[in-house]
This record gives sequence, C-alpha cells and structure tokens, in this order.
Amino acid sequence: MEEGITPLVWSTVAEAGTVSGSFAIARSLLKAWGISISLRRVERLTYHFNQHGLSQRQSLLFHWQQGSLLITPILKDHRVVIAVDGGRTRIRHANTGKRRHNSHRHGYKAEWIEPKLLTIYAVDQQGKRVNTAEIPVTNDGTYGKLQPFLELLEMHLVRLGINLASQVVLIADGAEWIWKHIPALLQRLGCPYESTHGLLDFYHAAEHLQMFADAAFTQPKEQQAWFKQARSTLKRGQSADLLNQMQTLSQHRRGDCLTILSSEIQYFTKFHQQKRLSYSQVAGMKMLIGSGAIESLIRQVVNQRLKGNGKFWLLENAEAILHARCQWAAGTWSTFCNSILTARLYPA
Repeated sequence: MEEGITPLVWSTVAEAGTVSGSFAIARSLLKAWGISISLRRVERLTYHFNQHGLSQRQSLLFHWQQGSLLITPILKDHRVVIAVDGGRTRIRHANTGKRRHNSHRHGYKAEWIEPKLLTIYAVDQQGKRVNTAEIPVTNDGTYGKLQPFLELLEMHLVRLGINLASQVVLIADGAEWIWKHIPALLQRLGCPYESTHGLLDFYHAAEHLQMFADAAFTQPKEQQAWFKQARSTLKRGQSADLLNQMQTLSQHRRGDCLTILSSEIQYFTKFHQQKRLSYSQVAGMKMLIGSGAIESLIRQVVNQRLKGNGKFWLLENAEAILHARCQWAAGTWSTFCNSILTARLYPA
C-alpha cells in the first residue's frame, strides 16, 4: 500500500498524471473512472511513482558503472537505428535574497533548458520499425548536461548488446555535439566500422537546401525548380555533384546572399567530408534516412506535456515526467510499472 491506496490505483493515477496534457485533465479522467482524489494528490502520487522509476534507471546506471550491468542482447543480429535530438522546456529556479514586498515568497525565475532524448529500435527487412515484447523500442532522456546524457545512452547500448547488431545507423540533425561524441562511442563499444553508418537527417538537409535556393534565386519558380532537382541529387547520393553546383551558383553573388550561400556550402561540405550524406547507400539497405521517430518522440514527450504557455517545472519533477513519458511513448508502460512495484516488494 502507498499513501492508503492499492498498487493498481497508484499506478493508474500515475499513468493518468503522466500521459494527460495536465494534472487537471488527469483528475477529470480519474473521477470518470471512479477515483475521486484532489488535484494536489494526483500531482504528488504521479511525481512519487515516477521518481521511483528514475531510481530504477539510476540503479541500472550504477551497475553499468560498476561493470555488473545485466546484459540482455535484444539487438543481436538485428538492424538497428539510433536517433537523438533535443527539445525545450522552461525550468524554474527559486530566487535567493530578500523576499518580495508584502509576500512570504522569494519568487522564481525560469530559463529554457534543452532535454536530450534518445530512441533505439530495430527495423525489419522492409525497413519498418519493430516494437514487440521481444524487441521493444527503447526511449529515454534527461535534462542533465552532455556527459550524463552520453552515459545514459551508453548504458542502454551496452545493456541491449549494440555490438552484436548486424547493422547500425545513427540518424540525427546537424548538432555538433552529436557527431563529435556518438560515432566515437559506437566504435568504442565494438560496433563494426563497415556496418555502422552515420547519416544527417534527410529532412534537415532538405531544409538547408531550401535556404540555399531562397538565397541563390530571386524568382519563386526558379527557387522551387532548383530545390527539387538538388534534393533528388542529394537523395541519389551525389553530394559531390551537388556541392559543385552550389559553388557555381555562389560565384556571382554578393552581400547577405553570399554569406548565406557560403554558410550552407560549408554545412554540406562538412557532412560530405564526414560521409554523412550516403542516402542512396543506406536507403538501398532498406534502412531509414529520416529522423521522424525522434521528432515524434520529442513532440509526444516534451511538446505535448512539458512545453507550453505558463508551464514552469521544477527540475526534478520535469525529469521524472520526461522519463516516464518516454516509457509510455515506447509502449512499455506496463513493464515500467512492474519494475517499480516489484522493486518495492523486493528492495535491493
């Protein structure tokens, strides 16, 4: 029993508080189901339950650091996609010093913080995502800085047996921290070089092509005609030809237009040199070339719950909701609940 309610009611309240768009909506749903409790109690039970979920994750991290992590090679002989990205949430911090005039409170300030999210999943021979009880999707994220996120990612990759996967594709946008750290991490974990691919998300690349076209041409028809042709060239894996075209178009431009064109040329040159534009090769293996999975995860986990007008979160509460919603979005909420309730029956 927890706070005078059964484990089933507790987990039901926590699920409603986690999945709903707000605690007020969760309370209304619970009331319709015959669970009539106060708004504050919905909040408290949800946070408390999800903090236990974070404790389970912290236990995995501890065992990984100690070298005693239980490895379940779920990804053995599977084709695997890894995608990472960040969102935005406003985190509140209490002001220090004197309290407000005629108030017993110090007040608070809020700042935008980027939670970093990850998703790891297998795809079948047709390139469709697999999400079954035997091969579940792994979602997670943290408001911690870069190093805690990389440790979280490494722990999951080790736990799932990433070095035993037949093929690995890392898909992400152009964030420098991703390409600086994660490909090196995959090599260090033993992923074979010849079957491991890093790919700039095709739709982010297309956005940069559109920006180049807008600066290179003045007429909308010319912009769209060049953009469609350039996008097809890129998708066919002919990034060297595309860069030559871009260089030619930029030769007779001046001022702000030239600045934009030069910036976009540098952008594509960097990823071409790093061999992150091999869309034709990866698509030929029936693997994904876009990061729709991580974009969808950010929308479901962050944008629809943690980000919004008038939403200012305490860091520990935001972390708990973030982690729990990642499990819900992966379709593993029941497993998440069972791990929490079982751990309370048999504490370590």
